[in-house]
Amino acid sequence: MDSVDASPSHESELDDFQTHVSDLFQNLIPAQSQELLTLAWIEKLLDTFLCCLEEFRVILLHNKGSLNGPPMSRYISDYYDRSIKAMDVCNALHGGIEQVKQWLKFLEIVLCALDNQTTVSEGQFRRAKKALVDLAIAMLEDKDSAASETHRNRSFGRSKHKEPKSFGQFRSLSWSVSRSWSAAKQLQAISSSISVPRSNETASTDGLNIAVFTMNNILFFVMWALVAAIPCQDRGLPAQFYVSRQYLWAAPIVSLQDKIIEESRKQSRRNSPGLLKEIQDIEKCVRDMNALAESVVEFPLNEETESLVRGRVGELKAVYEAVKPGFDNLDRHIRQVFHRIVRSKTEGLDSLRCI
Repeated sequence: MDSVDASPSHESELDDFQTHVSDLFQNLIPAQSQELLTLAWIEKLLDTFLCCLEEFRVILLHNKGSLNGPPMSRYISDYYDRSIKAMDVCNALHGGIEQVKQWLKFLEIVLCALDNQTTVSEGQFRRAKKALVDLAIAMLEDKDSAASETHRNRSFGRSKHKEPKSFGQFRSLSWSVSRSWSAAKQLQAISSSISVPRSNETASTDGLNIAVFTMNNILFFVMWALVAAIPCQDRGLPAQFYVSRQYLWAAPIVSLQDKIIEESRKQSRRNSPGLLKEIQDIEKCVRDMNALAESVVEFPLNEETESLVRGRVGELKAVYEAVKPGFDNLDRHIRQVFHRIVRSKTEGLDSLRCI
């Protein structure tokens, strides 16, 4: 392997990367516990990942002459293998978001039937009640099957735009996920063999392997947090991972991991298809509306019951209007992450071929 440039600028670049990663993840630790695992927090997590990925891409570009020989060739190869697995996770997450969008269509039916009505007729109420029952069944099936329809969803890889041949090849590697695909097993595969770099390898690469090790941990943690938050095929209980606290970024990442695991153990979250606060809001609205619908047996509604119905519909409308644009934005952001991983991998391998 060509000697790594151990100049002050090289060392500074690697040190700055470690420090910036630490700062970025420290900023993800919420001041209030209720801010964790919200759509806004997930968006911030994705921005953090994209920022880290770009800085890592630049580091590899500046050191591409040092990547072809051992041990860096092994580090880079392992990282790109994990990237492919992360692309599959993104596809599955897209499927989970599509499920939530289907839930929202049922809520649209309820709102069309009951919102802004002068009086609530029996026919309108029955239509809303049927939509609520169908929604409750759909959410229950999603919990039991853990996103059984994910395999039907189109991958982010399909596009009408022509791409360079190498780009299309890597896109096709993550086309969709099958019925037997498991998010839990995929996370296990991503985290497998992420071991602390050996000191002699760190010396021979002048710390470049530490940057790859850092990005491996970032990639795994971000995918792990997304699977915990968003409905995904065979999520299972989010698996823990361990990283030495000798690295600046380890403490904030471990702290975030602990907070997410603590959230997953709460009684109200144990049977949820995802830990996102907005999913919990949807579940609560559906439970409240279904309980109210079951209690209504006479029409026309008396003044007290109609007032109660309008109150519940108002709560449901507020949740719907807050959640729908949020999941649309999240879907676009996950797509962006997917494509940035693809581009990073493609550019990296193409640059190695040119050496």
